[in-house]
Amino acid sequence: MPELDDHELLAEFARNESEAAFAALVARYVNLVYSTALRFAGNPHHAEEITQAVFIILARKAGKLSPRTVLSGWLYQTARLTAANFVKGEIRRQHREQEAYMQSTLTEPDAAAWQQLAPQLDEAMGRLGETDRNAIVLRFFENKTAQEVGAALKLTEAAAHKRVSRALEKLRKFFTKRGVDSTAATIAEIISANSIQAAPVTLAKTVTTIAVAKGASASASTLTLIKGALKIMAWTQAKITVITAVGVLLAAGTTTAVVHHIKSDASAADKAWRFPNIGSDTVAKLPPEVKILPTKFLFSGNLSQASGPGSDKFVGINQPVINIVSVAYDWPQARMIFATPEPTEKYDFITTLAQGSREALKQELKSKLGLVGRNETKDMDVMLLKVRDANPPGLHPPTQGGYSYLNHNGNKIEIKWANEPLTKITSFLESGSPIPIIDQTDATNRCSIDIKWEDDWRDPEHKVLQQVLLDQLGLELVPTNMPVEMLVVEKAK
Repeated sequence: MPELDDHELLAEFARNESEAAFAALVARYVNLVYSTALRFAGNPHHAEEITQAVFIILARKAGKLSPRTVLSGWLYQTARLTAANFVKGEIRRQHREQEAYMQSTLTEPDAAAWQQLAPQLDEAMGRLGETDRNAIVLRFFENKTAQEVGAALKLTEAAAHKRVSRALEKLRKFFTKRGVDSTAATIAEIISANSIQAAPVTLAKTVTTIAVAKGASASASTLTLIKGALKIMAWTQAKITVITAVGVLLAAGTTTAVVHHIKSDASAADKAWRFPNIGSDTVAKLPPEVKILPTKFLFSGNLSQASGPGSDKFVGINQPVINIVSVAYDWPQARMIFATPEPTEKYDFITTLAQGSREALKQELKSKLGLVGRNETKDMDVMLLKVRDANPPGLHPPTQGGYSYLNHNGNKIEIKWANEPLTKITSFLESGSPIPIIDQTDATNRCSIDIKWEDDWRDPEHKVLQQVLLDQLGLELVPTNMPVEMLVVEKAK
Protein backbone atom coordinates (compact mmCIF):
# COMPACT_ATOMS: atom_id res chain seq x y z
CA MET A 1 0.00 0.00 0.00
CA PRO A 2 1.55 3.35 -1.00
CA GLU A 3 2.43 5.76 1.78
CA LEU A 4 -0.17 8.51 2.25
CA ASP A 5 1.01 12.07 1.61
CA ASP A 6 0.66 14.87 4.16
CA HIS A 7 -2.75 16.10 3.05
CA GLU A 8 -4.19 12.61 2.81
CA LEU A 9 -3.14 12.02 6.40
CA LEU A 10 -4.58 15.38 7.46
CA ALA A 11 -7.85 14.61 5.71
CA GLU A 12 -8.02 11.19 7.38
CA PHE A 13 -7.45 12.79 10.77
CA ALA A 14 -9.99 15.55 10.11
CA ARG A 15 -12.66 13.03 9.03
CA ASN A 16 -12.14 10.27 11.57
CA GLU A 17 -9.81 11.74 14.21
CA SER A 18 -7.46 8.90 13.31
CA GLU A 19 -4.67 8.72 15.86
CA ALA A 20 -2.62 6.57 13.47
CA ALA A 21 -2.82 9.23 10.74
CA PHE A 22 -1.78 11.99 13.11
CA ALA A 23 0.99 9.85 14.60
CA ALA A 24 2.39 9.40 11.08
CA LEU A 25 2.50 13.18 10.63
CA VAL A 26 4.16 13.68 14.02
CA ALA A 27 6.77 11.03 13.25
CA ARG A 28 7.43 12.71 9.91
CA TYR A 29 7.94 16.23 11.27
CA VAL A 30 8.67 16.10 15.02
CA ASN A 31 12.42 16.55 14.47
CA LEU A 32 11.85 19.63 12.29
CA VAL A 33 9.57 21.29 14.85
CA TYR A 34 11.67 20.30 17.86
CA SER A 35 14.91 21.56 16.27
CA THR A 36 13.35 24.92 15.42
CA ALA A 37 12.00 25.28 18.96
CA LEU A 38 15.35 24.30 20.47
CA ARG A 39 17.26 26.97 18.52
CA PHE A 40 14.95 29.62 19.96
CA ALA A 41 14.50 28.35 23.51
CA GLY A 42 17.97 26.88 24.06
CA ASN A 43 16.39 24.49 26.56
CA PRO A 44 15.20 20.94 25.69
CA HIS A 45 12.30 21.06 28.16
CA HIS A 46 10.99 24.32 26.70
CA ALA A 47 11.52 22.98 23.18
CA GLU A 48 9.36 19.95 24.00
CA GLU A 49 6.55 22.18 25.30
CA ILE A 50 6.72 24.34 22.18
CA THR A 51 6.63 21.20 20.01
CA GLN A 52 3.49 20.01 21.80
CA ALA A 53 1.85 23.39 21.24
CA VAL A 54 2.64 23.37 17.51
CA PHE A 55 1.11 19.95 16.94
CA ILE A 56 -1.97 20.83 19.01
CA ILE A 57 -2.42 23.84 16.72
CA LEU A 58 -2.06 21.51 13.72
CA ALA A 59 -4.70 19.17 15.14
CA ARG A 60 -7.11 22.07 15.63
CA LYS A 61 -6.52 23.39 12.11
CA ALA A 62 -6.26 20.04 10.32
CA GLY A 63 -9.51 20.42 8.41
CA LYS A 64 -8.88 24.05 7.46
CA LEU A 65 -5.47 23.91 5.78
CA SER A 66 -5.50 24.40 2.04
CA PRO A 67 -4.43 21.42 -0.10
CA ARG A 68 -1.80 23.77 -1.55
CA THR A 69 -0.18 24.25 1.86
CA VAL A 70 3.36 22.88 2.13
CA LEU A 71 2.99 21.22 5.51
CA SER A 72 6.68 21.22 6.43
CA GLY A 73 6.87 24.94 5.67
CA TRP A 74 3.66 25.60 7.62
CA LEU A 75 4.95 23.64 10.61
CA TYR A 76 8.31 25.41 10.49
CA GLN A 77 6.65 28.84 10.41
CA THR A 78 4.22 27.87 13.19
CA ALA A 79 7.13 26.58 15.29
CA ARG A 80 9.08 29.77 14.62
CA LEU A 81 6.20 32.02 15.65
CA THR A 82 5.26 29.91 18.67
CA ALA A 83 8.86 29.77 19.87
CA ALA A 84 9.28 33.51 19.31
CA ASN A 85 6.23 34.18 21.45
CA PHE A 86 7.57 31.85 24.13
CA VAL A 87 11.01 33.46 24.20
CA LYS A 88 9.58 36.97 24.30
CA GLY A 89 7.58 36.17 27.44
CA GLU A 90 10.02 33.79 29.10
CA ILE A 91 12.31 35.14 31.83
CA ARG A 92 15.50 33.18 31.58
CA ARG A 93 18.86 33.70 33.15
CA GLN A 94 21.62 33.18 30.67
CA HIS A 95 24.36 31.23 32.38
CA ARG A 96 26.81 31.33 29.51
CA GLU A 97 30.52 31.44 29.34
CA GLN A 98 31.85 34.83 28.33
CA GLU A 99 33.41 34.92 24.92
CA ALA A 100 36.85 34.92 26.52
CA TYR A 101 36.26 31.24 27.26
CA MET A 102 34.73 30.51 23.86
CA GLN A 103 37.38 31.92 21.52
CA SER A 104 39.50 29.27 19.88
CA THR A 105 42.35 28.86 17.49
CA LEU A 106 41.31 25.25 17.09
CA THR A 107 40.15 24.41 13.59
CA GLU A 108 36.46 23.48 13.93
CA PRO A 109 35.04 24.94 10.70
CA ASP A 110 31.65 23.26 10.66
CA ALA A 111 30.89 23.78 14.34
CA ALA A 112 32.16 27.37 14.29
CA ALA A 113 30.21 28.21 11.14
CA TRP A 114 27.01 26.75 12.57
CA GLN A 115 27.52 28.71 15.80
CA GLN A 116 27.63 31.88 13.70
CA LEU A 117 24.55 31.04 11.64
CA ALA A 118 22.30 29.32 14.18
CA PRO A 119 21.40 32.35 16.38
CA GLN A 120 20.24 34.28 13.29
CA LEU A 121 18.94 31.52 11.03
CA ASP A 122 15.30 31.68 12.03
CA GLU A 123 15.22 35.47 11.92
CA ALA A 124 16.66 35.24 8.40
CA MET A 125 14.05 32.63 7.45
CA GLY A 126 11.34 34.90 8.79
CA ARG A 127 12.42 37.62 6.34
CA LEU A 128 11.76 35.32 3.37
CA GLY A 129 8.46 35.11 1.56
CA GLU A 130 6.37 31.99 2.09
CA THR A 131 7.42 30.25 -1.15
CA ASP A 132 11.12 30.99 -0.62
CA ARG A 133 10.90 29.80 2.99
CA ASN A 134 9.12 26.61 1.93
CA ALA A 135 11.79 26.00 -0.69
CA ILE A 136 14.59 26.26 1.88
CA VAL A 137 12.76 24.05 4.39
CA LEU A 138 12.08 21.38 1.78
CA ARG A 139 15.54 21.45 0.19
CA PHE A 140 17.85 21.83 3.19
CA PHE A 141 15.86 21.11 6.37
CA GLU A 142 14.25 18.01 4.89
CA ASN A 143 17.04 17.37 2.36
CA LYS A 144 14.63 16.76 -0.52
CA THR A 145 15.80 16.76 -4.13
CA ALA A 146 15.09 19.66 -6.47
CA GLN A 147 12.56 17.46 -8.24
CA GLU A 148 10.73 16.80 -4.94
CA VAL A 149 10.85 20.52 -4.07
CA GLY A 150 9.36 21.34 -7.45
CA ALA A 151 6.57 18.79 -6.98
CA ALA A 152 5.68 20.24 -3.56
CA LEU A 153 5.68 23.83 -4.83
CA LYS A 154 3.97 23.00 -8.15
CA LEU A 155 7.09 24.04 -10.08
CA THR A 156 9.29 22.40 -12.66
CA GLU A 157 12.61 21.05 -11.44
CA ALA A 158 14.45 23.90 -13.18
CA ALA A 159 12.16 26.50 -11.61
CA ALA A 160 12.65 24.88 -8.20
CA HIS A 161 16.44 25.15 -8.66
CA LYS A 162 16.09 28.87 -9.40
CA ARG A 163 13.72 29.42 -6.49
CA VAL A 164 16.12 27.73 -4.05
CA SER A 165 19.11 29.64 -5.45
CA ARG A 166 17.31 33.00 -5.12
CA ALA A 167 16.24 32.19 -1.55
CA LEU A 168 19.79 31.17 -0.63
CA GLU A 169 21.12 34.42 -2.05
CA LYS A 170 18.66 36.35 0.14
CA LEU A 171 19.91 34.44 3.18
CA ARG A 172 23.51 35.15 2.21
CA LYS A 173 22.83 38.89 1.97
CA PHE A 174 21.06 38.82 5.35
CA PHE A 175 24.02 37.12 7.03
CA THR A 176 26.58 39.34 5.28
CA LYS A 177 24.91 42.48 6.65
CA ARG A 178 25.32 40.98 10.12
CA GLY A 179 28.98 40.18 9.75
CA VAL A 180 28.77 36.53 8.68
CA ASP A 181 30.68 36.37 5.43
CA SER A 182 29.91 33.11 3.63
CA THR A 183 28.92 31.80 0.22
CA ALA A 184 25.43 30.60 -0.60
CA ALA A 185 26.78 27.09 -1.16
CA THR A 186 28.41 27.04 2.27
CA ILE A 187 25.24 28.29 3.93
CA ALA A 188 23.28 25.55 2.19
CA GLU A 189 25.76 22.90 3.35
CA ILE A 190 25.77 24.16 6.95
CA ILE A 191 21.97 24.31 7.20
CA SER A 192 21.59 20.88 5.63
CA ALA A 193 24.07 19.33 8.05
CA ASN A 194 23.01 21.03 11.29
CA SER A 195 19.45 22.38 11.22
CA ILE A 196 17.67 19.19 12.28
CA GLN A 197 18.38 17.36 15.51
CA ALA A 198 16.68 14.23 16.76
CA ALA A 199 13.83 14.90 19.16
CA PRO A 200 13.68 12.84 22.38
CA VAL A 201 12.43 9.33 21.57
CA THR A 202 9.33 9.61 23.76
CA LEU A 203 8.28 13.03 22.48
CA ALA A 204 6.44 11.84 19.35
CA LYS A 205 4.14 9.57 21.35
CA THR A 206 3.46 12.25 23.98
CA VAL A 207 2.77 14.88 21.32
CA THR A 208 0.40 12.57 19.41
CA THR A 209 -1.64 11.69 22.50
CA ILE A 210 -2.05 15.31 23.60
CA ALA A 211 -2.56 16.77 20.12
CA VAL A 212 -5.19 14.21 19.02
CA ALA A 213 -7.23 15.33 22.03
CA LYS A 214 -6.82 18.94 20.72
CA GLY A 215 -4.91 19.85 23.87
CA ALA A 216 -7.57 18.77 26.37
CA SER A 217 -4.91 17.29 28.67
CA ALA A 218 -2.23 19.92 27.99
CA SER A 219 -0.75 21.93 30.84
CA ALA A 220 -1.94 25.45 31.57
CA SER A 221 1.38 26.88 30.34
CA THR A 222 1.08 25.00 27.04
CA LEU A 223 -2.49 26.25 26.53
CA THR A 224 -1.33 29.82 27.23
CA LEU A 225 1.46 29.33 24.70
CA ILE A 226 -1.03 28.07 22.09
CA LYS A 227 -3.33 31.05 22.67
CA GLY A 228 -0.46 33.51 22.20
CA ALA A 229 0.83 31.69 19.12
CA LEU A 230 -2.59 31.69 17.47
CA LYS A 231 -2.85 35.44 18.02
CA ILE A 232 0.55 36.00 16.41
CA MET A 233 -0.37 33.72 13.50
CA ALA A 234 -3.62 35.63 12.98
CA TRP A 235 -1.80 38.97 13.11
CA THR A 236 0.87 37.72 10.70
CA GLN A 237 -1.81 36.62 8.25
CA ALA A 238 -3.61 39.94 8.64
CA LYS A 239 -0.41 41.82 7.78
CA ILE A 240 0.06 39.65 4.69
CA THR A 241 -3.52 40.39 3.63
CA VAL A 242 -3.05 44.14 4.08
CA ILE A 243 0.24 44.12 2.17
CA THR A 244 -1.34 42.13 -0.65
CA ALA A 245 -4.28 44.53 -0.81
CA VAL A 246 -1.99 47.55 -0.93
CA GLY A 247 -0.02 45.88 -3.72
CA VAL A 248 -3.20 45.34 -5.73
CA LEU A 249 -4.30 48.94 -5.22
CA LEU A 250 -0.93 50.31 -6.24
CA ALA A 251 -0.85 48.10 -9.31
CA ALA A 252 -4.32 49.29 -10.27
CA GLY A 253 -3.32 52.92 -9.77
CA THR A 254 -6.62 53.73 -8.04
CA THR A 255 -5.30 55.13 -4.80
CA THR A 256 -2.51 57.19 -3.33
CA ALA A 257 -0.28 55.44 -0.86
CA VAL A 258 0.94 57.43 2.14
CA VAL A 259 4.14 55.93 3.51
CA HIS A 260 5.33 56.94 6.96
CA HIS A 261 9.06 56.49 7.37
CA ILE A 262 9.93 55.26 10.84
CA LYS A 263 13.13 56.74 12.13
CA SER A 264 15.62 54.18 13.37
CA ASP A 265 16.23 54.18 17.11
CA ALA A 266 19.93 53.63 16.56
CA SER A 267 22.44 56.30 15.65
CA ALA A 268 25.21 55.63 13.18
CA ALA A 269 27.58 55.15 16.13
CA ASP A 270 25.22 52.59 17.71
CA LYS A 271 25.11 50.61 14.49
CA ALA A 272 28.85 50.05 14.78
CA TRP A 273 28.26 47.73 17.77
CA ARG A 274 24.54 46.87 17.97
CA PHE A 275 24.37 43.64 16.00
CA PRO A 276 23.98 40.11 17.43
CA ASN A 277 27.17 38.37 16.35
CA ILE A 278 29.70 41.08 17.17
CA GLY A 279 33.11 39.49 17.78
CA SER A 280 35.93 40.19 20.19
CA ASP A 281 38.18 41.73 17.52
CA THR A 282 35.47 44.24 16.60
CA VAL A 283 34.88 45.12 20.27
CA ALA A 284 38.61 45.80 20.69
CA LYS A 285 38.55 48.38 17.86
CA LEU A 286 35.45 50.33 18.97
CA PRO A 287 35.86 53.93 20.18
CA PRO A 288 35.44 54.63 23.93
CA GLU A 289 31.77 54.61 24.90
CA VAL A 290 29.48 53.50 27.74
CA LYS A 291 25.75 52.90 27.16
CA ILE A 292 22.88 50.74 28.33
CA LEU A 293 19.92 50.73 25.93
CA PRO A 294 16.67 48.71 25.79
CA THR A 295 17.39 45.87 23.39
CA LYS A 296 16.11 46.10 19.84
CA PHE A 297 16.47 42.35 19.28
CA LEU A 298 13.82 39.73 19.98
CA PHE A 299 15.84 36.55 19.83
CA SER A 300 19.55 36.84 19.06
CA GLY A 301 21.95 37.63 21.86
CA ASN A 302 25.68 37.80 22.46
CA LEU A 303 28.13 38.82 25.17
CA SER A 304 31.56 39.63 23.74
CA GLN A 305 34.77 40.71 25.43
CA ALA A 306 37.52 42.47 23.50
CA SER A 307 40.46 40.29 22.54
CA GLY A 308 43.72 40.93 24.27
CA PRO A 309 45.13 40.18 27.74
CA GLY A 310 43.40 41.96 30.61
CA SER A 311 40.87 43.73 28.41
CA ASP A 312 37.82 45.16 30.17
CA LYS A 313 35.98 46.19 27.01
CA PHE A 314 32.59 44.50 26.50
CA VAL A 315 29.55 44.58 24.25
CA GLY A 316 26.36 42.78 25.23
CA ILE A 317 23.37 42.27 22.93
CA ASN A 318 19.93 41.30 24.24
CA GLN A 319 21.28 40.65 27.73
CA PRO A 320 19.44 40.24 31.04
CA VAL A 321 20.38 42.64 33.82
CA ILE A 322 22.21 39.95 35.78
CA ASN A 323 24.73 39.63 32.93
CA ILE A 324 25.36 43.38 32.88
CA VAL A 325 25.90 43.38 36.66
CA SER A 326 28.26 40.42 36.32
CA VAL A 327 30.40 42.33 33.79
CA ALA A 328 30.34 45.63 35.68
CA TYR A 329 31.36 44.10 39.01
CA ASP A 330 33.49 41.28 37.52
CA TRP A 331 31.50 38.89 39.66
CA PRO A 332 30.11 35.38 38.99
CA GLN A 333 26.33 35.19 38.77
CA ALA A 334 26.18 32.25 41.18
CA ARG A 335 27.49 34.61 43.88
CA MET A 336 24.87 37.32 43.39
CA ILE A 337 21.72 38.04 45.35
CA PHE A 338 19.05 40.51 44.21
CA ALA A 339 17.68 42.34 47.24
CA THR A 340 15.21 44.04 44.91
CA PRO A 341 13.12 42.19 42.28
CA GLU A 342 15.39 41.34 39.37
CA PRO A 343 14.35 43.32 36.25
CA THR A 344 12.86 41.19 33.47
CA GLU A 345 13.76 43.51 30.59
CA LYS A 346 16.78 42.90 28.38
CA TYR A 347 19.31 45.43 27.17
CA ASP A 348 22.09 46.13 24.67
CA PHE A 349 25.16 47.60 26.36
CA ILE A 350 28.68 48.75 25.53
CA THR A 351 31.60 49.68 27.74
CA THR A 352 34.83 50.27 25.80
CA LEU A 353 36.91 52.79 27.73
CA ALA A 354 40.67 52.35 27.60
CA GLN A 355 40.72 52.43 31.42
CA GLY A 356 38.02 52.09 34.06
CA SER A 357 35.57 50.43 31.69
CA ARG A 358 33.90 48.27 34.33
CA GLU A 359 33.69 51.14 36.81
CA ALA A 360 32.00 53.29 34.15
CA LEU A 361 29.48 50.50 33.52
CA LYS A 362 28.71 50.44 37.27
CA GLN A 363 27.87 54.13 37.11
CA GLU A 364 25.70 53.57 34.05
CA LEU A 365 23.82 50.79 35.86
CA LYS A 366 23.20 53.16 38.73
CA SER A 367 22.19 56.03 36.47
CA LYS A 368 19.99 54.15 33.97
CA LEU A 369 18.59 51.25 36.02
CA GLY A 370 19.03 52.50 39.59
CA LEU A 371 21.00 49.44 40.68
CA VAL A 372 24.16 49.15 42.77
CA GLY A 373 26.05 46.23 44.27
CA ARG A 374 27.72 45.76 47.64
CA ASN A 375 29.73 42.88 49.09
CA GLU A 376 28.43 40.93 52.06
CA THR A 377 29.53 37.61 53.55
CA LYS A 378 26.63 35.15 53.94
CA ASP A 379 26.23 31.51 54.87
CA MET A 380 25.41 29.78 51.58
CA ASP A 381 24.89 26.33 50.13
CA VAL A 382 27.95 25.69 47.96
CA MET A 383 29.73 22.93 46.07
CA LEU A 384 33.41 22.24 46.80
CA LEU A 385 35.52 21.09 43.84
CA LYS A 386 38.05 18.56 45.12
CA VAL A 387 40.59 16.14 43.67
CA ARG A 388 39.57 12.47 44.05
CA ASP A 389 42.04 10.89 41.58
CA ALA A 390 45.50 12.39 41.13
CA ASN A 391 46.09 10.57 37.82
CA PRO A 392 42.84 10.68 35.85
CA PRO A 393 42.68 9.49 32.21
CA GLY A 394 41.38 12.80 30.83
CA LEU A 395 44.25 15.03 31.95
CA HIS A 396 47.25 15.34 29.63
CA PRO A 397 50.43 17.44 29.57
CA PRO A 398 49.93 20.89 28.03
CA THR A 399 50.40 21.18 24.27
CA GLN A 400 51.29 24.08 22.00
CA GLY A 401 48.56 26.45 20.85
CA GLY A 402 46.98 27.63 24.05
CA TYR A 403 43.45 27.38 22.67
CA SER A 404 40.37 27.43 24.86
CA TYR A 405 37.26 25.98 23.26
CA LEU A 406 33.68 25.47 24.41
CA ASN A 407 31.09 24.05 22.03
CA HIS A 408 27.47 23.92 23.20
CA ASN A 409 25.23 22.41 20.49
CA GLY A 410 21.77 21.61 21.82
CA ASN A 411 22.36 19.32 24.79
CA LYS A 412 25.80 18.19 23.57
CA ILE A 413 28.68 19.97 25.27
CA GLU A 414 32.41 19.70 24.65
CA ILE A 415 35.34 21.44 26.31
CA LYS A 416 38.85 21.42 24.88
CA TRP A 417 41.91 23.24 25.98
CA ALA A 418 45.59 22.80 25.26
CA ASN A 419 47.44 24.78 27.90
CA GLU A 420 45.32 26.05 30.76
CA PRO A 421 45.34 25.78 34.58
CA LEU A 422 43.08 23.06 35.92
CA THR A 423 41.43 25.66 38.18
CA LYS A 424 39.81 27.18 35.09
CA ILE A 425 37.24 24.38 35.22
CA THR A 426 35.81 26.04 38.35
CA SER A 427 34.91 29.20 36.43
CA PHE A 428 33.15 27.15 33.75
CA LEU A 429 31.19 25.09 36.27
CA GLU A 430 30.14 28.13 38.28
CA SER A 431 28.98 29.99 35.13
CA GLY A 432 26.16 27.44 34.77
CA SER A 433 25.48 26.80 38.45
CA PRO A 434 22.78 28.41 40.63
CA ILE A 435 25.09 28.17 43.67
CA PRO A 436 28.76 29.04 44.26
CA ILE A 437 31.45 26.50 43.43
CA ILE A 438 34.61 26.78 45.54
CA ASP A 439 37.89 25.47 44.17
CA GLN A 440 39.72 23.25 46.67
CA THR A 441 41.93 21.37 44.23
CA ASP A 442 45.10 23.31 45.15
CA ALA A 443 46.14 22.60 41.54
CA THR A 444 48.85 24.78 40.04
CA ASN A 445 49.68 22.69 36.96
CA ARG A 446 48.62 23.50 33.42
CA CYS A 447 47.15 20.77 31.26
CA SER A 448 45.23 19.83 28.13
CA ILE A 449 41.81 18.18 28.21
CA ASP A 450 39.04 17.10 25.86
CA ILE A 451 35.78 16.12 27.56
CA LYS A 452 32.26 15.64 26.20
CA TRP A 453 28.88 15.00 27.76
CA GLU A 454 25.16 15.43 27.15
CA ASP A 455 23.25 17.84 29.35
CA ASP A 456 19.71 16.92 30.35
CA TRP A 457 17.06 19.26 31.78
CA ARG A 458 15.67 16.24 33.69
CA ASP A 459 19.00 16.10 35.57
CA PRO A 460 18.90 19.35 37.62
CA GLU A 461 21.74 18.14 39.86
CA HIS A 462 23.95 17.53 36.79
CA LYS A 463 24.72 13.94 37.78
CA VAL A 464 26.03 13.17 34.27
CA LEU A 465 28.48 16.08 34.38
CA GLN A 466 29.59 15.13 37.88
CA GLN A 467 30.33 11.59 36.69
CA VAL A 468 32.27 12.94 33.68
CA LEU A 469 34.36 15.14 36.00
CA LEU A 470 35.09 12.19 38.24
CA ASP A 471 35.81 9.63 35.51
CA GLN A 472 37.84 11.85 33.17
CA LEU A 473 39.37 14.55 35.37
CA GLY A 474 39.38 12.92 38.80
CA LEU A 475 37.37 15.80 40.29
CA GLU A 476 34.34 15.62 42.55
CA LEU A 477 31.76 18.17 43.68
CA VAL A 478 30.95 17.98 47.39
CA PRO A 479 27.92 19.89 48.76
CA THR A 480 28.30 21.85 51.99
CA ASN A 481 27.31 25.14 53.64
CA MET A 482 29.86 27.84 54.43
CA PRO A 483 30.37 31.62 54.56
CA VAL A 484 30.82 33.09 51.07
CA GLU A 485 31.37 36.65 49.93
CA MET A 486 28.31 37.55 47.86
CA LEU A 487 27.38 40.57 45.75
CA VAL A 488 24.05 41.98 46.94
CA VAL A 489 22.32 43.94 44.16
CA GLU A 490 19.90 46.58 45.44
CA LYS A 491 18.26 49.88 44.56
CA ALA A 492 20.55 52.87 44.68
CA LYS A 493 19.84 55.22 47.58
